[in-house]
Amino acid sequence: MALGNLAQRFLVAVVAVPILLLVLYYHRPEPTFALVFAASIIAMREFFAMTLPVEDRTPSLVIGAVATAAFYWLAVKSLQPYAPDVPLPLAFLAVDGPSIAVAFAVIAPGLYYLFRFRTIETVAARYAATVAGIVYTGFLTIYLAKLKLVDPNHAGDTVILVLAVAWVADTGAYFAGRFLGKSKLYEAVSPKKTWAGAWGGLAGSLIGAIGLKLVSASWLTWTDVVAIAIPGGVLGQLGDLAESLLKRSVGVKDSGALLPGHGGLLDRIDAVLFIAPYVYAYLLVAHRA
Repeated sequence: MALGNLAQRFLVAVVAVPILLLVLYYHRPEPTFALVFAASIIAMREFFAMTLPVEDRTPSLVIGAVATAAFYWLAVKSLQPYAPDVPLPLAFLAVDGPSIAVAFAVIAPGLYYLFRFRTIETVAARYAATVAGIVYTGFLTIYLAKLKLVDPNHAGDTVILVLAVAWVADTGAYFAGRFLGKSKLYEAVSPKKTWAGAWGGLAGSLIGAIGLKLVSASWLTWTDVVAIAIPGGVLGQLGDLAESLLKRSVGVKDSGALLPGHGGLLDRIDAVLFIAPYVYAYLLVAHRA
């Protein structure tokens, strides 16, 4: 990695991190949802740009935006801050709201392609790409906003925990891979990744979780730290490899060019997409949220 690239990453962090912290630690959930929802739409747009012809991208993005918003808002925890002001029909839907959102994410693209199929031989691939993009970049991203609702007393710690596990791992993987070994991890998918980098990334995930516990998240137990950082670190690296496989299959280097030094937004959150649902489920079970 060239020094110029590192400098670009540093400048992006200097601008983005304070904004991120301000939004995530604000006591209301709406700004976090707005930020995460915007990120999901940008990532979805990048995904569709790689996998769909131009004519299908905007309709798929509109369907994806509606499905992703429903996946968040048609849920009991999302509506709890507004009870008892929530209208009864909406409260009833929230009992099984996420399932309704999943059904919409499958049915709506099916109806779109039924009436706008154009080249019929490619419909299966386009339909599959649309549904996959909605679930992958929409639903998985929105788990970051759902994490804010796990326990309002923990403010943005639950979201920062996922970001720390994912992004500190990047630093650990980079330096370990550069200085400690060159044995390839999975050359067919990502030629630059090494086993040393994988172990360094796992150490980075653990350091990120420990650092957050010591700085602000004292409510985490040491069991939580290990149970979140190690599986989360493994899932994050698998998420990174999964996106690399996708990019390699369509012949692109980066998902986009939104962030200088980082590529597209999807390139920056590919690990987060696999970690966030796991951490959400873990906290719900372990902390009986």
